Amino acid sequence: MSLFLYWLALPFIYLVSLLPFPILYLLSDGVYLLLYYVAGYRKKVVVQNLRNAFPDKTEADIKKVSKEFYRYFCDLFLETFKTLTISKRAMVKHCSFHPDTVALFTQLAAEKKSAILVMGHKGNWEWAGNTFSILCPQQLYVIYHPLANKHFNGLVYNMRTRFGTRLIAMQDTFRDMVKYRQEVNATAFIADQTPQPQNAHWMTFLHQDTPVFKGTEKIAQKMNNPVVYVTVQRIKRGYYTVLAEILVEQPAGAADGTITELHTRKLEKDIMDQPATWLWSHRRWKHKRI
Repeated sequence: MSLFLYWLALPFIYLVSLLPFPILYLLSDGVYLLLYYVAGYRKKVVVQNLRNAFPDKTEADIKKVSKEFYRYFCDLFLETFKTLTISKRAMVKHCSFHPDTVALFTQLAAEKKSAILVMGHKGNWEWAGNTFSILCPQQLYVIYHPLANKHFNGLVYNMRTRFGTRLIAMQDTFRDMVKYRQEVNATAFIADQTPQPQNAHWMTFLHQDTPVFKGTEKIAQKMNNPVVYVTVQRIKRGYYTVLAEILVEQPAGAADGTITELHTRKLEKDIMDQPATWLWSHRRWKHKRI
């Protein structure tokens, strides 16, 4: 059955990827109308998350951000398919790196330093990885969760590795990072996952008691590679820019919790600056502190 669904969906996915951007976003507008007004996909979750995160916003403000989020979410979904066929030139045009960001990674590579990248589900993180592999000298590894459907997992794998990025399954993270430690590379963690409460670092995030994934910090301390925070800002529809800054030069000497607090506070600020471009549909606050 999974193979049948894969072959049924594949022509549509490739057709979407080949659409010119104006047509792609016209299709996205239609998907938005269906998702928001007809299906109401996770609308209660999104609205409640926004209310909790922005207690000072009026209901009109919450509704406005909610609609903006769904428009962004539909764009993101179709932009991801676009990765299957987009050219390098178009990729760099639609997801640019700030010159200071390229300079930062070029300098780290010149110093033979690998880096640990930490970011959130904000902007188009998929495109950011593609552009990194095109513009930056490091070999990029991205930590990911393999999909249960092996056929779709293969499609996503090929999509994410088109421009040279390599993937590491989450359960193999530390083993593979040790394996590749002799090369100058960068390993990207998306750190706003929802960990089990007993294994989390707890802090106040967006006005809420929040468990934060500690794996990035723990691995950074063991590898002692510079921790670089990456943010993806949406400039306008279909265009993003990527900025980066070093948070901790030598993580091995950082006190427990410091790195986690630093990158989470950076993400919080990014979300507050552009609230519509974070994944509010996630059940981010489903756990309570133990």
